[in-house]
Amino acid sequence: MSKHSLFAKKKIDASQFKNGLLERNLTAVGLTAMGVGAVVGAGIFITPGIIAAKYAGPGAMLSYLLAAVVCALAALCYSEFASTIPLAGSAYTYVYTVFGELVAWILGWALVSEYLFAVASVAVSWSAYFQNLMAGFGLHLPTALSAAWEPGKPAGVNLIAGIVVLIVGFLLSNGMRESTRINTIMVGVKIAVIVIFLGVAVFYVKPANFQPFLPYGASGVLSGAALAFYAYIGFDAVSTASEEVINPQRDMPIGIIASLLIASLLYAAVATVLVGVVHYTKLNVGDPVAFALQLMHQNWVAGIISLGAVAGMTTVLLVMTYGGTRLIFAMSRDGLLPAVFAKINPKTHVPVANTWIFAVVTSIVAALVPLDKIAELVNIGTLFAFATVSLGVIFLRRIPNYNELPQGFKVPLYPIVPILSCILCVLLMTQLQITTWIVFVIWLVIGLVIYFSYSYHHSQQRM
Repeated sequence: MSKHSLFAKKKIDASQFKNGLLERNLTAVGLTAMGVGAVVGAGIFITPGIIAAKYAGPGAMLSYLLAAVVCALAALCYSEFASTIPLAGSAYTYVYTVFGELVAWILGWALVSEYLFAVASVAVSWSAYFQNLMAGFGLHLPTALSAAWEPGKPAGVNLIAGIVVLIVGFLLSNGMRESTRINTIMVGVKIAVIVIFLGVAVFYVKPANFQPFLPYGASGVLSGAALAFYAYIGFDAVSTASEEVINPQRDMPIGIIASLLIASLLYAAVATVLVGVVHYTKLNVGDPVAFALQLMHQNWVAGIISLGAVAGMTTVLLVMTYGGTRLIFAMSRDGLLPAVFAKINPKTHVPVANTWIFAVVTSIVAALVPLDKIAELVNIGTLFAFATVSLGVIFLRRIPNYNELPQGFKVPLYPIVPILSCILCVLLMTQLQITTWIVFVIWLVIGLVIYFSYSYHHSQQRM
């Protein structure tokens, strides 16, 4: 295929994996902590109650397990790509190799929205939780600095949301060793808090609360799974670390699959205990875990849960910001974005300018735009990536030099698993609201304008 074609494919050979600019210092443990950090956020204290009350009843844990199965299929496909092509960029790089430049750009641009808006939305939630903790000590920000402007309300900015993103950018700009250490500690705190809640609440479980087990039928479990699926988005951020992993052929599959398994067990366990303590009809509240603790008269645990929620959101901010910067680094290295995004600091081995630009832009979005407006693009971009990567495995095994690449993890039951994963992801995409599709299309149109006005003419593939 001509290098001038819109679908020119990125040439991959084993020599590229040894000469990367990024420092290889991540292990399977660090990767697993990144995955758990990205997947298990503050949502674990919120979504189980909503799914139980509105969709699945006491069978909420089945919704999480079903969603985990769908994610697991995609995770297997990601694992094969990550161990065969251990380069930064995740799905963008994989798709560039098998489907060509234009498809890679569309996917990469969609993922930029996922990371940018995910970080911004989590920062807004982090701000709200932090302000609640401050209020407990009698400290309050002025209204103009506590939330973004909304129609019918006075003009304002969400100061804390903007600041926390900049702090995360500062941590990541100082190198991956320190950032990984902080993330691992926070993930440990988060899991410890969840275990404490489970250990206390299990003694208050009432078997009668599990009846009827499926009040909304099997369709309710499916609907709940569609919502639960979004609790898992973020594990793909692990694959963006391929170029910084010491032994990617072994550690990448371990990190991706282990983090998904741990997250699935934690979500299902919290959902099971929660509906055992509180009847599912009463769980349609903003903070079902806190509600359950009040019913158990265990208010002393509430402060610990608050700590876990803040730790949970902090790890999501770290990992998703990291994933976004490494995606943009890969796109810039290929010439599709300005060269400044691929410039590496020789001391920290981190794309510092890239990290700060991403942090500043995301900080501005988090500070100025309301939460409901910035969360719409996260889910559809992820599902699009999952579907494309799943299908891409079939084409990966057909590239001419496939046997010359590292032969690490291979998807089992090939080609059934990749095809099934793609179909299920597309099916979930059809369940999204029409407004989400409209915003997604607008975002892609903007991306195509950038591609044809800049990226096509600066692509390294055409040099």
